[in-house]
Amino acid sequence: MKFMSFAVTALLSVNVMAQYKGLGAESVSAETLKRYAPPALNPVMTNKLKKMFDVTAPGMGMLSPDKKTLFFTWRVTGISHVWKIDGPQKFPVQLTSGSDAVTLADIAPNGKFLIISKDTNGEENPGIYKLDLATGQITELYRKAKVQSRYDFITDDSKTIYFTANDTKPDSYNIYKMDLASGEKTLIYEGSGYWGIADQRDNGKDLLFYKATGSKTSEFYTYDQAAKKLDPVIGVEEKGEFDVAFAAKKGEYLVLTPKEEFKRLYLYAPAKSKDLKPLTDGKIKYDVSGYTINEKRTRITYNVNREGYTELYAMDAKTFKPITLPKFKGADHVFAGKTTRDGSITMLGVISAQSPRISYTYNWNTKQMVQWVLPSAPEVDLKSFAVAELMNYETRDGVKIPMFVRFPKGCKEKTCPVVVHFHGGPEGQSDAGFSPLAQAFVDEGFIFAEPNVRGSDGYGKTWIDMDNGPKRENVITDIEDASVWMKKNWARNGVTPKVGVMGWSYGGYSTLLAMTRFAGSYNAGVGMVGMSDLVSFLNNTAPYRRILRITEYGDPEKDKEALVKLSPITYVNQVRDPLMIIQGANDPRVPVGEAIQIHETLQKKKIESQLIVFSDEGHGSSKKENQVLEIGHTIEFFKKNLN
Repeated sequence: MKFMSFAVTALLSVNVMAQYKGLGAESVSAETLKRYAPPALNPVMTNKLKKMFDVTAPGMGMLSPDKKTLFFTWRVTGISHVWKIDGPQKFPVQLTSGSDAVTLADIAPNGKFLIISKDTNGEENPGIYKLDLATGQITELYRKAKVQSRYDFITDDSKTIYFTANDTKPDSYNIYKMDLASGEKTLIYEGSGYWGIADQRDNGKDLLFYKATGSKTSEFYTYDQAAKKLDPVIGVEEKGEFDVAFAAKKGEYLVLTPKEEFKRLYLYAPAKSKDLKPLTDGKIKYDVSGYTINEKRTRITYNVNREGYTELYAMDAKTFKPITLPKFKGADHVFAGKTTRDGSITMLGVISAQSPRISYTYNWNTKQMVQWVLPSAPEVDLKSFAVAELMNYETRDGVKIPMFVRFPKGCKEKTCPVVVHFHGGPEGQSDAGFSPLAQAFVDEGFIFAEPNVRGSDGYGKTWIDMDNGPKRENVITDIEDASVWMKKNWARNGVTPKVGVMGWSYGGYSTLLAMTRFAGSYNAGVGMVGMSDLVSFLNNTAPYRRILRITEYGDPEKDKEALVKLSPITYVNQVRDPLMIIQGANDPRVPVGEAIQIHETLQKKKIESQLIVFSDEGHGSSKKENQVLEIGHTIEFFKKNLN
């Protein structure tokens, strides 16, 4: 592949960089939003996708204190709302409504109200509200324009909540408590940077704070409210990846960290020793991907990520002896949800290739498992869903990249068009399991492939760190190599398949890079909410995210030369195949200007591209009608250009 000289491309990037300011819809005019509004979709495709995206499973939910009612979040109406069900497999009742996305945050210990979170148009600035279960009325507890508020916990007497908000500086979070009767909030800790509550004990008497110092690194401190004093626990000046919670014994902590190559769960007792005592098996060469300890500190559940499949385990929180869990035959993913405050019942979620998540209550004492809510699949044959196959493709330097592939019937014997979906993150991971999105492409005759390129999560510390900062230059060729391998290995009878590329966020960036720097390797691309210029992206992303992204991509001043070299907009002159760009106007992570600047640059150079901007969405479409438009136009675009 021939590239123009770096000096020329760097100059080009500077010349075409859009001069936009601010975030969200205020950075573009109403005329621009109207010009790039999503066009109408073919009614046949609309009907297909509405049916496909009606295949939904409710959130795992939370049991009421009396264990007679399950409260949960569900998107069955087209946007996330809160529901309840008064007994296993009873009729679900909707508790919230409207055009704003609503999620369940917690149930009051007295069972009289819920704490919920509401966001508007994908802005990611949610407020905190109280939903009275007797009257059904919602009361605003805390909400400010352009402020993120995160609910943390409620005290046992149902009188006080703790929450976090970046209300004084957009890049810093303060920690508050609020008296629910009076609505009075009290500042607990004034943070400088990305602070939050990692855990608490005894109604906030013991508080464990974290400070995010990078995309994967954090520091942890205990906080004495009376003395207003922080005491370091772990991670301070270490720049390490840690996930910490209070252990059963005071003065001890649970720590999830990749101390060696893979993440393991450890016990840490700093007063006794600075060493970490392993609690999970080090012989397992897979990451422990997450864990929880119940509020009674009696039981720990944790997941192991085995090459994109999720296994659930449990242990006693005091003795650390294993606890036997039910077996789920054919499950791709099994994980634990919320546990009741008394520790007796935990929500379990199970996902297979041909079933959306099925949620159960599991009683630890009786070993009884009960399915409360039935998933919904109107007019869709779940048995027809393609099962993801774990495969690999080989890169130019001989590295094998894992990928999950779903084949339409007959496409192993004949040449079929391919759509490659790169995940976001970049520290994300594509996995096995149930996917209406993937099936929508399979149903249209596309092989749907999802690689986990170097930099993806789930394969150990070395793999995920391979694309940090300027090192990304060494591994971004994984994007091009996927297409090269597929065109060679999936050709049949001398016919080479056409290959398309798509993705959201970092996957959108990967798509733009595939179509620009690696022009010609893919026959068409659809980039969604992706970064076109890493310098302008880092300068314009939401302030609270900037430090997290700089540690991943590089500093826009110190590393500007490397960032320009890694930016898709640098290589716009090389585009030779059709490109469509999709963006939400209210996106705080990847500002809408990222999409507009590369599209308008392509237009000026008379290079074919199409731009769609959703005026009522943020970082990806959350409303079902917009998802239908987004995926529908993507499929139609690939059908036109890959068949």
